[in-house]
Amino acid sequence: MSYLTKNYNRKKISFKKGKGSYLYTDKGIKYLDFVQGIAVNCLGHANPKLIKTIKNQSKKLWHVSNAFEIPEGEKLAKKLCQKTFADRVMFQNSGAEATEAAIKVARRYFYSIGKPNKNRILCVKNSFHGRTIASIFASGSKKMTEGFGPKVPGFDHFEFGDHKSLKKKINKNTAAIMVENIMGEGGIKVIPDFCLRELRKLCNQKKILLIADSVQDGVGRSGDFFAFEQSKIKPDIVPIAKGIGGGFPIGAVLMNKKVAAAMTPGTHGSTFGGNPLAMAVGNTVMDIVSSQKFLNNVKKLSSYFISNLNLLKEKYPTVIREIRGRGLLIGIQLYKDQSKFINKLMDHKLLTIRASENVVRVLPPLNVKKNELDKALKIIDIVCNEFKSYETLY
Repeated sequence: MSYLTKNYNRKKISFKKGKGSYLYTDKGIKYLDFVQGIAVNCLGHANPKLIKTIKNQSKKLWHVSNAFEIPEGEKLAKKLCQKTFADRVMFQNSGAEATEAAIKVARRYFYSIGKPNKNRILCVKNSFHGRTIASIFASGSKKMTEGFGPKVPGFDHFEFGDHKSLKKKINKNTAAIMVENIMGEGGIKVIPDFCLRELRKLCNQKKILLIADSVQDGVGRSGDFFAFEQSKIKPDIVPIAKGIGGGFPIGAVLMNKKVAAAMTPGTHGSTFGGNPLAMAVGNTVMDIVSSQKFLNNVKKLSSYFISNLNLLKEKYPTVIREIRGRGLLIGIQLYKDQSKFINKLMDHKLLTIRASENVVRVLPPLNVKKNELDKALKIIDIVCNEFKSYETLY
């Protein structure tokens, strides 16, 4: 009997340890993990440098209140600002906290300049910004919001790619547009660079803010430190989490100085956000992932993997509809429901996870080895071959 609530549909398997790209059951069975905590373990399981950092910092100081200065947090904030568009950073503990805080920052900014009625956030319909009460209504998904009424006000929505609807939805009360650069839960849909540039231009014209939710696609996952960097834009606010902790819970909101000026003492807080242990881990992750050599290697691995996945698409045109994504945030869209495909991959000791639109989400660690990608490709090939006829699959 389990005393846990049933809000997760857990697979009947557990793991005793992890190392790099692999997970091991208590019986020693080895799985190639291309879920990695859903794009969290950017450096794989039990990374030696992160182990050393946690061990050293845990002997000194774990937690101290934000009523006091925290040097480890100052150090990480400086690294993030020097690497990115940001002028200021506000630390949280998770992606949902970061997106909610980003919404607060946008609303507080307009309040601070005498425009309190500019408080509505415009989001993509069926996007994903977290599971807290406000973030599910920001996402606008019926599945996520059902049973959690009354509706949290302040959010408007437009369909992905519908530029006319987007422009019509902007009104005098709109404070910001919030988008995922690459929609993760939504099916690994990449917003094209020209669209991001037009979004930035539109926000400038309407004098509203641009929030680029980079919780899943940030911190090197796309091959750039942030996915939006390829478009050469600068958002106003960027929530991050997942990869920045390499498996340790960290979230943050990055912002420019214009909006940061509104966040005066008492406007936001987090008991655990920015604690010394988390900040030490974040500093080590930044030292590794922010280097151009590391990011170039992510792009190189991505190019190899995606090109070979497209070869499998050509080989199995009745099974694979499309290969999506950028960097090592990759989706394999199937013609039919992906659940059986994912289970079959698991039977062959490859772990993946679902996304919307019949997409199998593939999320290797950013330091994955080429031979591990080859192993995954071989397994995907085997499963596609098993499923290539409609009768066999369904």
